[in-house]
Order: sequence, then C-alpha cells, then structure tokens
Amino acid sequence: MADDDRREHMRTALTAKVKVVHERIGEFVFSTRDISDGGVFIVINDEAFTPELGDNVTVQVQGLPMPAPVLDMIVVRKTVDGFGLQFERNEE
Repeated sequence: MADDDRREHMRTALTAKVKVVHERIGEFVFSTRDISDGGVFIVINDEAFTPELGDNVTVQVQGLPMPAPVLDMIVVRKTVDGFGLQFERNEE
C-alpha cells in the first residue's frame, strides 16, 4: 500500500473548541481533531458550514482564561468529517 500522506508537518492530536468565521457563511464553533505547525483540522457537525477550497476564514480558540489571538487561515482540504485549515503566512 502506498503512503499518500504528503503532509509537511507532523500532526498532534488536540481537541479544543474553536470559533471559525467565514465572511459569507457566518460564525461557527467546532472541535479540532489535530494541529500541526502548518494548520489545524476541524470536525464538522453542522451542514451549514460549506466553504470552498481556498476560502479564507478566521479561527480563534475558545474557553481560555483570556481571549486567544484571531488567526487568518485558508481552507485547504475537505473530508467527510471536516476541513483542513492552513495557517496563512503573512510575509512582512
């Protein structure tokens, strides 16, 4: 069996609540499944969240003692149970 996992970064299992905001679709709260240096996978349980690959979203971890930073991310992968989001690299 061929290994088709082309991920550049090692994933770490992590369950956290995140707020995901899409300009057209709206605001949702999902759970993460894993995170890496390149991005995060969110588990979708709401059929109303239907972004296209390449769409921009903002993501913010919820439930921390202080507000977490709001991160710009790009939808890069879709599976039957969720979406892979990649951190947007802001070159300065």
